[in-house]
Order: sequence, then C-alpha cells, then structure tokens
Amino acid sequence: MNSRYLTNALLAVIGGFTVVASQVWVPATFMWLMFSAGVLAVLLSSAAALSGRGNVQRGLDGIIAILGAWTVVASLVFTGSLITWLGFASGGALVAIAFIGLTLHELYTERVVHSIDVRTSAERELSSLGA
Repeated sequence: MNSRYLTNALLAVIGGFTVVASQVWVPATFMWLMFSAGVLAVLLSSAAALSGRGNVQRGLDGIIAILGAWTVVASLVFTGSLITWLGFASGGALVAIAFIGLTLHELYTERVVHSIDVRTSAERELSSLGA
C-alpha cells in the first residue's frame, strides 16, 4: 500500500472527526480535541514529508502542516463559539485536502495501470525472434 493513500486516508478521518466533534462537544472539551487533531496533522505531514513523495503531494503536506499549526494555535488562543466554528472549518479543510490527495493518488495509479503494454503470444514470439 502506498504511503500517500494511507496518510491521506488518516487525514480524512482526523478532519471528519474534528468536524463532528465541533458540533457534539462543548467548547471547553472540543478545544483539546481540536488541539490534538492539529498536532496529529502536523506530525502526519512531517513524517510523510520525510519519505520520497512527488512534488504535488509534498506541497499538500506543507499545506497540511500549516493548517495543523493554525489549528493548534487557534485551539489555544480562541474560546467560546468561535473555537467551535474555527475547528469546524479546520476539520473541513483537512477533509478537503485529504480528498484532493486521494484523488491525485488514484489518478497516478490509473496512469500506471493504463501504461502497461499488453501483447499477445504471437507478438511476443515475433519480438523474441527479432522481427
């Protein structure tokens, strides 16, 4: 399994949980959940940036790191209903970025599958004979 798929899927789960948690828990509890989601996003994008990935995915990882850092700061600075909506927006943005990453992963996988050359046994025999 490709690491891009795994990190984007985990990011979608983290973002989705943050969106739901913003509407379920009181702001005092959600503040710590939002803080945890931000830290996980930063750690996930930092660990993913270490492995060999494409330029586009590394760009998405950079955006994830910035959004995760903003989520951490916002969870510690703001209070009340503002933190609820900032957390909702951060979670939605994480889900959107994860969806973009999963789409790019699927497009890359499709390109690889379509580039495989299928030959018949007669064509293989001709190519092995040098004709």
